Amino acid sequence: MMAHAPTLLVHGPEYLEALRGYPPDHPLRPIRGELAVGLMRAYGLLDDPTLVVAPPRMATDAELERVHAPGYIERVRELGLLAAARGTGYELQDRAYGLTSPDNPVFPAMHEAAALIAGGTTLAAEWVMAGRAAHAFVPLGGLHHAMRARANGFCVYNDPAVAIAAVLDAHPDARVVYVDLDAHYGDGVAALFWTDPRVLAISLHESGRYLFPGTGDVADMGAGAGYGYTVNAPLEPFTGDETYLRAFTAVVPPLLRAYRPDLIVAQLGCDTHWTDPLTEMGMTTNVWPLLTETLHTLAHELCDGRLVATGGGGYQTYSVVPRAQTLDVAALLERALPDRLPSAWLAAAGALTEAALPPRLSDPPAPTLPAARQEAINRATDAIIARIRTDIFPLHNV
Repeated sequence: MMAHAPTLLVHGPEYLEALRGYPPDHPLRPIRGELAVGLMRAYGLLDDPTLVVAPPRMATDAELERVHAPGYIERVRELGLLAAARGTGYELQDRAYGLTSPDNPVFPAMHEAAALIAGGTTLAAEWVMAGRAAHAFVPLGGLHHAMRARANGFCVYNDPAVAIAAVLDAHPDARVVYVDLDAHYGDGVAALFWTDPRVLAISLHESGRYLFPGTGDVADMGAGAGYGYTVNAPLEPFTGDETYLRAFTAVVPPLLRAYRPDLIVAQLGCDTHWTDPLTEMGMTTNVWPLLTETLHTLAHELCDGRLVATGGGGYQTYSVVPRAQTLDVAALLERALPDRLPSAWLAAAGALTEAALPPRLSDPPAPTLPAARQEAINRATDAIIARIRTDIFPLHNV
């Protein structure tokens, strides 16, 4: 890869246009991307000479069918058309395919919107694999729960899986690492590549004993030729920066160095933040640059910089998501940013919400846990690390 290859940001008004029929009160608000890119713009990142912005494209049916059942795709398209004819369609549902409110509501042009998200992430992977970009970031990508024939966890089509499948179609001998840092287990991606050793799927998440989707145990390791290529680190509620970073450092770099991928795909969900309304993790924005910088460094060390990152989950739409994603892009650009948020962005974002917005990219420390609780979290985390080292590391000669 050429040293001067830029970083690609996949974003444009096409997303909001495609999602205009999405329920406005849904936790996964489309405005998240606009707020995040707006903050990047306010910091001058979009003017960086090493950044290129490109609009998404629609994923084709053939691309979607690599991971999704044709009958499911057709039902998504059909219900989207029916919803458009009826106005909103929020009352429509198909339980057999998981298309039910409130999590996975039917809405007008549902297929087109979901296919655009899948196509945006696939475009990012195409650019990176072709050497047109060193890295890519897709703010609205990372819908990692969708299954082969079922919507799941706010996700209709699984854009990381569609992008990975496209890479494997074009490069059958490629090896792809998928690293999922969302608070929720990346169950859809793991399931769709459960038996494929060409994909090493690593997920650090809040334990399924407490949080949707209720799976992702350390014992879930794939099957057949893919046994040992699904790696799960389920963490205790209220796991904070230091403990999370310890688990990440113990698991991710050794496995990536052993696997030697041709591409890293990352889901950088920020719903691990301690204020997130849908999860119970204990992290702050202070740790995310360290995680993204580590993935960036590993990409350059192992696969000529090829890294596709998606924004993933995060449900503090105004106070956390824009800061997290701006920090992610700054890390990919190797840019240090002033900590204080630009006043113009604060004013514009503040006009859209009654919630108080933090004035800085960095956070004050998360609330301190009782000593006994913190010790229990540390012990549980150490046990998970030990289990991965015992059960999975030997399969990869670590």
